Amino acid sequence: MATTLVAVGGKGTNPKTTLYVGGLEESVNEATLHAAFLPFGEIKEVNMPIDHATGTHRGFGFVEYEEKDDAAAAIDNMNNAELFGRVLKVNYAQPMKIKGGDKGWSHLPVWADTDKYIEELEAEKEMDEYEKEQRKAAKVAEETGVAVAAATAEADEGGAKAS
Repeated sequence: MATTLVAVGGKGTNPKTTLYVGGLEESVNEATLHAAFLPFGEIKEVNMPIDHATGTHRGFGFVEYEEKDDAAAAIDNMNNAELFGRVLKVNYAQPMKIKGGDKGWSHLPVWADTDKYIEELEAEKEMDEYEKEQRKAAKVAEETGVAVAAATAEADEGGAKAS
């Protein structure tokens, strides 16, 4: 039997603790799934998405382990195993992605990134105000610099005439 290797460390790695379990029979529930996968390690969560039209699960579920080595052991032992007469497909779960491509619909609501947008907008506004103040300060410095230079020049001329 092949052993599943678990990637550790490095940039962008995933701890790989959540498993996708496909091919579930209709009578399987979260408690049954939990009991079937418990021998391989401490389970953090079991989730079986529900079909809203029928009120039953959709034939697959997710099992999240505390440790990635436990998840690897579960894949080694439960992939292509039989549960209630059905052959299971067990793999690492893929992260949730935006679905629909160009259509733009996803599992996130439209307002999910509103806070980030507002923060970026405020930061941009602050930066504009800062730049405006800097230009104003430079203009004042330039004008006072010219005025100081003119006053100094007048003082030098007046001192030269007095001598």
